[in-house]
Amino acid sequence: MPDPEGHPSAEEMQLGTIFSALADPLRRGIVRLLAAEPPGSERACGSFGLPVTKATRTHHFRVLREAGLIFQTDLGNRKTTRLRRAELDARFPGLIDLLVANG
Repeated sequence: MPDPEGHPSAEEMQLGTIFSALADPLRRGIVRLLAAEPPGSERACGSFGLPVTKATRTHHFRVLREAGLIFQTDLGNRKTTRLRRAELDARFPGLIDLLVANG
């Protein structure tokens, strides 16, 4: 069962849900940007410069979070995001590398 913020455990991550989340080019771009950061790095959600409204940006991050691709930390007036690289590499070896390589 996902935690109260909607993050599934590594065992709950489903490849179909991840592929569905990555079907959107903006969400793939977010994951690629996070993958380019040093391991464990966090970025503010507003720092991605997405050409969409705040509500749409929130939707994209929710889809990524619920698929298990990202972990978000609520800091009150903003959220930070990090790629769940270690968990994804353990559950689906090579998936993030493939995504980055086929940018």
